[in-house]
Amino acid sequence: MIYPEAFASLERVRWSLAQDVPWGSFQADLLTDEQAATIKMNAITEWSALPATEMFLRDFRHDSDFSAFMSVWFYEEQKHALVLMEYLRRFRPDMVPTEAELHEVRFEFDPAPPMETLMLHFCGEIRLTQWYRCAGQWHTEPVIKHIYGLLSGDEARHGGIYFRYMQQAIERLGDEARAAFSKVGVLMTSSSRSAKALHPTNLHVSQALFPNDTVQSHLPDPAWLERWLDEQIRFDAPWEAKVVNTILTKLSNLFGRNFESTKDLNRYRKEVGQVVTAAAV
Repeated sequence: MIYPEAFASLERVRWSLAQDVPWGSFQADLLTDEQAATIKMNAITEWSALPATEMFLRDFRHDSDFSAFMSVWFYEEQKHALVLMEYLRRFRPDMVPTEAELHEVRFEFDPAPPMETLMLHFCGEIRLTQWYRCAGQWHTEPVIKHIYGLLSGDEARHGGIYFRYMQQAIERLGDEARAAFSKVGVLMTSSSRSAKALHPTNLHVSQALFPNDTVQSHLPDPAWLERWLDEQIRFDAPWEAKVVNTILTKLSNLFGRNFESTKDLNRYRKEVGQVVTAAAV
């Protein structure tokens, strides 16, 4: 089982809202209205760990080990929402999300293949790690800069544990898992071909609610994410390259192959897909 060790490793580095956030260092003149509004949107987005956890527990009912890890992941992701809301409560109470705004992002996701879902969220953690690092550099107020550093560290560690479950999946399922991971990997490293941010909160998850079936579409400002990335924190090509290169490096280690580009990964996807299809026939 992975959960006991994952719990212990995260417990050793867990930070506290009371002791590890330098609330007393707040500088009011360094927080703009624009910045406060983005903090609110990120707080609501982090709250969507609630429906994501419900999805994981439903679709991974066969895997009690991974489902147990969700208890830790859910706790830490909801703490992300909480610390951002606490920041606003202390310093911009007019911007604190309402309970109705938070509840709006709780809707049911359609069932999906577990391995694809696992890979999608692994990539999401890698991307969010870099988004938050970039956001920390954009902000000028020291307390929120520190908070984004804490969140980025958590997301990186979550990605590492997802990766361990991916290794376990390959040990158990072999090429079936490789095919699923490579397929989603091609999607998540093809940012140059996508018109929107490639993150789980910005992907369609409910056919019945389409086209308003992304987490971002349920926010008070559905267009905020692209504006935040493109015009505010300026998550540009060098930042995006860090995401893509990290995913390719991790998959190179996972599959024992060298992927220098999405094209390399796509060739591997086709190769392993043919093996899975032949085995099924």
